[in-house]
Amino acid sequence: MQSYILRFSVNCKVNFYLFYTVIARKYDEAISLFSRRLLRSYLTRNDEIICRPTYLTVSLVIISALTFLFTSSLAQQTPSEDDYYQIITLPTPEDVLLEVGGLTTLPDGRIALCTRRGDVFIVENPNMYEGTLPRYVRFATGLHEPLGLTYRDNALYTAQRGELTKLTDTNGDDKADRYETIYQWPLSGHYHEYSYGPKFLPDGSMMVTGNVAFGSEEWWRGESRVPWRGWTMRITPEGEMTPWATGMRSPCGLGIVDGEFFYTENQGDWMGSGGVWHITEGSFSGHPAGLAWAENENSPIDLTEQEFYAQIDMRQVKKNGRYVKPENIADEEDPDFLFEASKTFPEIKLPAAWLPHGILGISNSEILVDESEGEFGPFSGQLLVGDQGQSKIMRVSLEKVKGEYQGVAFDFRAGFQSGVLRMTWGGDGSLYVGETNRGWGSAGTQNAGLERLVWTGKTPFEMQTVRAKPDGFTIHFTQPIDKKSAEDLNAYSGRSFIYKYHAVYGSPTVNDETLKVTGVKVAEDGKSVRVKVDNLRQYYIHEIIATGIKSAESGHSLLHPTAYYTLNNIPDGEKLPANEWVTTRLKETSQSTTKRITPQAAITTPDDPNVNTAAPTYADIEPLLVKNTCTACHQAEQRQVGPAFKDVAKRKYSDEKIVELIYNPQPQNWPDYTPMAPMPQVPKEEALQIAKWINSLDD
Repeated sequence: MQSYILRFSVNCKVNFYLFYTVIARKYDEAISLFSRRLLRSYLTRNDEIICRPTYLTVSLVIISALTFLFTSSLAQQTPSEDDYYQIITLPTPEDVLLEVGGLTTLPDGRIALCTRRGDVFIVENPNMYEGTLPRYVRFATGLHEPLGLTYRDNALYTAQRGELTKLTDTNGDDKADRYETIYQWPLSGHYHEYSYGPKFLPDGSMMVTGNVAFGSEEWWRGESRVPWRGWTMRITPEGEMTPWATGMRSPCGLGIVDGEFFYTENQGDWMGSGGVWHITEGSFSGHPAGLAWAENENSPIDLTEQEFYAQIDMRQVKKNGRYVKPENIADEEDPDFLFEASKTFPEIKLPAAWLPHGILGISNSEILVDESEGEFGPFSGQLLVGDQGQSKIMRVSLEKVKGEYQGVAFDFRAGFQSGVLRMTWGGDGSLYVGETNRGWGSAGTQNAGLERLVWTGKTPFEMQTVRAKPDGFTIHFTQPIDKKSAEDLNAYSGRSFIYKYHAVYGSPTVNDETLKVTGVKVAEDGKSVRVKVDNLRQYYIHEIIATGIKSAESGHSLLHPTAYYTLNNIPDGEKLPANEWVTTRLKETSQSTTKRITPQAAITTPDDPNVNTAAPTYADIEPLLVKNTCTACHQAEQRQVGPAFKDVAKRKYSDEKIVELIYNPQPQNWPDYTPMAPMPQVPKEEALQIAKWINSLDD
């Protein structure tokens, strides 16, 4: 009997697609290659799915098995990010590499995006309503690497490399027939002269930012070769430009918060780590390249390059006729800090929130305010900040203390398929994420894409926010906490630290000091706890770890137990009297893991018969990889910014050679990767442990 063909509707196809991206993707490693290919076979046609009954039967068996694995696993495992916020990958055109440079939502719920290759698409039905696939309509083309997109008054605005452009569809055919230059700025032609934006201010003007270039010989040093590189420009719809602020290096992410302008900066020369800056007219963020144009007539900044370098060492040295890249001085007695420089140069704006490098991203991007009023979970009013390199999103909660913004940063959601560059809210309250790894590798396995983040309706047990107090911090939670666990001082740990301000590319954490937590007070409703810290330090980042706190409802630990508070100002006010603090330390707690993990004792040689020379496991070594920011650029099994550790192991370097390369990388050994910065700050014992683990990966 001739077998018949079942033709499934598009609705069926999308259901299979959603199943794969939401459930099967979560357990991808446990699914056989055969079953993965079978599921994906349903996704090969844009209009319909064709399968035979036999394949349908097998697929249903697989789905049943996966559903069982899914439900049973949830019952046995502690909650993960995916239980609360699920990532849905949108199908994209096969003939388009969707390297998203800009993303915005239109009034009718459609999504508009621009690609780094110069196209603008309108995405119809992005939430795949009633099981139908999204449709991509090319709206504009031929643009020069647009890296921002916004909608206003029936037009789209984007920042190309050298201009702010208005795109208008005048005849209603969903194609731009008018490309209007609002304002042009000069270019030197350097590859790093990216331009970002725009973002609209309440008065209708637009904010655009520009990357610095790099030196021809000093390839590591940011340069402003033409006006207004390293600046924020305010541009009116009529094309009038006002230089607004400078000190930017790579200001990739822009955001408007309560009508005020914020941006994200990335680690590099003069930038010890990434962070979120609040910028006002005449501000200086710290990178000196843009000061080259401070003496222009319309500059809002009086500080000149000469005045700056008279106080701050440029670290420009020649050896054998060539410039030498500045390196970190490991035992520097009196390093410069940005907050100290701000006392000399009042134009300097300190970051509202540092995003520690290698922990909360390595290439911070879009800023988006959660204005959902609870439709996206318990974090309304907070900032979501993307990161390209680590393919994730962080949370930032700000407050004003003594007239200045400061606040706390947390991990939020990892696991996106490519680098998170742009975000926008959908009409249904979900979050659309535009992705690319171009120019800078990412933790995600794909080169580009478009994904959607959906809140499941479940409230995660998290630190909702942290607020500064004159004697410590108040931690607010999304759920009531178990009072016994919260009143144990052993439930809290952490440190304070800072970054250097120097011409070196990035900075190690310095002046590390363990937090002295000496008292707690749990609120009557169980939703907050006040923590007494005896050694608060103004201007420092305060790492607060609360691993030992449990939910009163579920008994679970915090989903993300670590917060990073940037304490630009210590608030005034009354301190709690001594009799209101609980100072109990339980001898035995389930929270012994809150103790900071330190490296094993010094590496010894195999000649010692009493020494266990077994290589450390990943669980052993992970704290060192995180602490020393190795995970910012490397993964165990796959390439990221740098090669996979497993590929390094294949080179058959000795442990000592790997340590040498950590301190003095040889970029010529890995010509297909971004050059690695020297890491002299890594303690030798820790470097040896890492090297030993890397070499254990060579099977």
